[in-house]
Amino acid sequence: MKRRDFVRLGVSAGVAAGATAAVTQAQAAPRAPGGAAAGILDAGVREQQAQMAAGTLSSHSLVQQYLARIAAIDKAGPRLNAVIETNPDALTIAAGMDRERAAGKLRGPLHGIPVLLKDNIATADRMSTSAGSLALDGVRAVKDAHIVTLLRNAGAVIIGKTNLSEWANMRSTKSVSGWSGRGGQTKNPYALDRNTSGSSSGSGAAAAASLATLTVGTETDGSIVSPSSSCGIVGIKPTLGLLSRSGIIPIAHSQDTAGPMTRSVADAALMLAAMAGPDPDDKATADSRSHVADYAAALRLDGLKGKRIGVARNFFGSNDAVDAIIEKELAVLRAQGAILVDVKLPNVDKYNESELQVLLYEFAPGLEAWLKNYAPHAPVKNMADVIAFNEKNAAREMPYFKQEHLVAAQAKPGLDAREYREALANDLRYSRDEGIDQVMKEHKLDALVAPTGGPAWLTDYVNGDHYGGSFSSPAAVAGYPHITVPAGFTRGLPVGISFVGGAWSEASLVGMAYAYEQASKRRRAPVYPATINVKL
Repeated sequence: MKRRDFVRLGVSAGVAAGATAAVTQAQAAPRAPGGAAAGILDAGVREQQAQMAAGTLSSHSLVQQYLARIAAIDKAGPRLNAVIETNPDALTIAAGMDRERAAGKLRGPLHGIPVLLKDNIATADRMSTSAGSLALDGVRAVKDAHIVTLLRNAGAVIIGKTNLSEWANMRSTKSVSGWSGRGGQTKNPYALDRNTSGSSSGSGAAAAASLATLTVGTETDGSIVSPSSSCGIVGIKPTLGLLSRSGIIPIAHSQDTAGPMTRSVADAALMLAAMAGPDPDDKATADSRSHVADYAAALRLDGLKGKRIGVARNFFGSNDAVDAIIEKELAVLRAQGAILVDVKLPNVDKYNESELQVLLYEFAPGLEAWLKNYAPHAPVKNMADVIAFNEKNAAREMPYFKQEHLVAAQAKPGLDAREYREALANDLRYSRDEGIDQVMKEHKLDALVAPTGGPAWLTDYVNGDHYGGSFSSPAAVAGYPHITVPAGFTRGLPVGISFVGGAWSEASLVGMAYAYEQASKRRRAPVYPATINVKL
């Protein structure tokens, strides 16, 4: 099965015009993308909090600046098309956070910090939750997703929703990542004619372009780590059950999870901590109470010292330039005290087809349950209704590719089918027991590393996506954590290095990823070229 088969899974005109001019300046001056305002907007949580504590910045001002940047870069200028909708109440919420701060009430590290959410995550506000589909355009969820409740409780300001590959890329076998009927095509900030990958396309592009401090993505297989790698940012796909799935439009409950997508490991760790923990409405989170860790404390410069890391050599070889970059970065790991062992991750070819079968079986019943619980007023009630809507509105919903996966999912029998149960058992056997767990036990490893994937490909409506290798499936199918960190560039396009571990090993992986990031510092802000010079 090919990875593309499922996911892979209120600003004034004057402000907007000024920001647009700043973008033009940015293209001429790569060191200051987005113009002068990019300084604080490209900064992380701790830097922004320090300024708010000093009284030189307010949440209201920060949100206002990000909204102006969205108007200038996302809706004008390079027109990234990463943000599908902004929150009309964002400035009011930010002002409330400022009043709390003035009264001495601080909710935590995310107090007053602007966040963008992928548009398959329910918000009980004036924004839609649509998964990019016109079938849900204008449909407002009746309650927040659990992770949204936690973010609001932590003081985060939800400033908008990001575009995505429609239905989290579980629509067609020939899909184009980053495209949705409702949101159109998201562009890669590092080359506007290239793809962001998906399905958390808008979250990846928005984080890279500093359209918010933090963004949230979701992953079934690759949908956090792949766009993070393609957009030169950090992405964390956590252990299944560390974050609640409640309120997230699903593909498959056996693999779905949300996760942070940010410009730094530190910000991702702070965001992960805010969203992690048990949810009575999601039984998969029952074990998380004993596994949630202090991820901020894991941000140590010696996080690699003495760690035994398996280099998954069977995930090299797809792109010579990418391999050369990762080989150089392996030297950085060694210099920070890591012990590297060449390994081959076993049985990775034994769950290709069974993984797709599991996703197809779980998709339709999961979607119907979400519609019933979070959007009972929606004009569509189930998968059959979505298929019919798309057929009726084919000119707008299917101008480039069809809906083969929706049709296949609708045709599957219930979750008591023998084919489903056997496929799920096969997935877990070969991804966990005779996969990641096996190789880590045999070699006494703390983590695995490999290239996250290939560089961004040209967006192509004729042939669809054309991925160049990926390390996403083993951790995705197993439900294990995966962190990608910027590792460098090939011809101006970002490349990520992946850290994968066993269940609930997020804190250890955060430590390793942070130590690597601080030693390498490979991330560079984008400058939004229309295309790249392939002769570089």
